[in-house]
Amino acid sequence: MIKFIKLSTILVLLTAAGCTKFDDKYYVDPNNPSKASGTQLIANAQLFLPSMSSNAYGPLYPQYLSLTTFTDNSRYMTTSFNFADWYTGPLMDLQTALTNPLDANEGPVENQVAVASVLKAYFMWFLTDRWGDLPYSDAFQRLNKIAPKYDKQQAIYDSMFNLLTTANAAFILTNGAIKNDIIYNGDMGKWKRFGNTIHMLMALRLSKIDPEKGKAEFAKALAGGIMTANTDNLFFPHLADQSMENYWYNSFTRLGREWYALSKPLVDYMQPLNDPRLPVFGNKNKDGNYVGLEFGKAVPNANDIPGISLLGSGLRQQNSPVYLTTYAQALFAKAEAAKLGWIPGGDAEAKTNYEEAIRQSIIMWTGSATGFDVFMLNPSIIYNPANAIRQIAYQRWVHLFLNGYEAWAEWRRTDFPILTAPAGANDGKIPRREGYPTVEAQINKTNYDAAVAAFPYGGSDGLNARVWWDKP
Repeated sequence: MIKFIKLSTILVLLTAAGCTKFDDKYYVDPNNPSKASGTQLIANAQLFLPSMSSNAYGPLYPQYLSLTTFTDNSRYMTTSFNFADWYTGPLMDLQTALTNPLDANEGPVENQVAVASVLKAYFMWFLTDRWGDLPYSDAFQRLNKIAPKYDKQQAIYDSMFNLLTTANAAFILTNGAIKNDIIYNGDMGKWKRFGNTIHMLMALRLSKIDPEKGKAEFAKALAGGIMTANTDNLFFPHLADQSMENYWYNSFTRLGREWYALSKPLVDYMQPLNDPRLPVFGNKNKDGNYVGLEFGKAVPNANDIPGISLLGSGLRQQNSPVYLTTYAQALFAKAEAAKLGWIPGGDAEAKTNYEEAIRQSIIMWTGSATGFDVFMLNPSIIYNPANAIRQIAYQRWVHLFLNGYEAWAEWRRTDFPILTAPAGANDGKIPRREGYPTVEAQINKTNYDAAVAAFPYGGSDGLNARVWWDKP
């Protein structure tokens, strides 16, 4: 039997002979690689980052894309999703790095621990916002705890805030580079600013459920130093190589599946504004127009397909990057925080950050600020104190294009943009969480049952219960 395990860009080949006795050195637990260094484990975890955005479900929840065929995903036919690979993959890699001796020859141990901590918080944030309560304090113990309890989402958030606060204080910025860093190439200043930025974004999630706690954590993150330019953006750098290629390239080009078109809600919002990002997001149809496909059509009219705009060619090249957490995102958060009174400055500060967020978003997506000044003259875009939260939310939605799970979380928190479920899908409701893996009800029944019984706003295990911060 042959197994391949990817550690950074290296494939480690493990071969086990077909006999009953062999040296222990020939066996390696794929979920606990014994010879991987701390920075290799961190790099291996980083390989999972694009999957936080590039997947078959995330871009559908906030209605960025519409399926041209096989529309079950856009009609919410799948209710249960498996989180096991996230635990046995990146989270176990990071936990191993955090709990085993680290080699100072690969960079300051403090920085290896800090980066691993930031990434652990990032992945757990992504997971808990999808499912709500999850195994956490009992997780990562392998055979010592095969049926872990589910921690409350509030407790997971508190732990992540503490983890990020500790990491922020631990970073060594002078001569602090670590090896095998495929995201920031060992730049600890960027890692520190990224950690504080996600800390700030996590804090904003509490705007409905615990605004005082959210305000305090937001201020703490801001004081620690957040992203200051697009050069700080966290993105995954795909390569022109099959082993590290873009998800959408694989779908459109390698598999020949032209299944993803721009959604009608997105095009209908962007096109009247002459948004300079629209030509990047989608291709013109055969008539030279941008036309979105109705979201979740059970059986699309075959005559409509040639007339709709497919996902933009530039976003589905083999080496197209995947944007995850960005400077513009941080600016939108600051704009909303100012409007909420979480930071000083009121509407003047909110307006400044809102406008700069749009400018930086246009630069990030198009490569220049061309079109920004004209775009900002649209009456619905000009900052309006009476409508500011809605304006910020809509422009954040546009900016987060393809980063579906993050945009979905912001939609649940703010209720903007105004979206509707496809007719007849999920009782007419857009999902507000994802169901636990079906296997959990069998192998971890007691803890699973307790978690479902403790849903903060009631409901059954499926798409329509709400996570803790998503207060009705």
